[in-house]
Amino acid sequence: MNMKNMYLIGEVSRKVKLSQKRIREYEKEGFISPLRNPKTNNRHYTDFDIKQIKQIKNLIHVHGLTISCLKVLLKSAPCWNIFNCTKTTECAVFKNPQAPCYVTMKGGPETRCKICPIFLNRGQKPLKILVKAT
Repeated sequence: MNMKNMYLIGEVSRKVKLSQKRIREYEKEGFISPLRNPKTNNRHYTDFDIKQIKQIKNLIHVHGLTISCLKVLLKSAPCWNIFNCTKTTECAVFKNPQAPCYVTMKGGPETRCKICPIFLNRGQKPLKILVKAT
């Protein structure tokens, strides 16, 4: 495991101004997936993980979303909207928005896709947010 640009939970906690318990809760809920050291089982966070934690914190504390609401959002919205992706012109998922990202990337998701909350929660069925009136 390359430890360059990797952080332990204490350092991440200080960087994002959240408790270690809250960060572990985000992991439990499937919002992040830090790497684990096979020898010590310590969590090792990347810069991407930190960015994800900050975004989740922002959605909860600034925009007032609940954990349950975030889970629904992740099941229903495209990843480029949630994470403000700047690489949409290169993205196979963006070019095929009818299919879930993890289906489009099935042949070989990028590393960042494998740690994306949408990919991590792919087993949950998407919800229809708005239903057409009959």
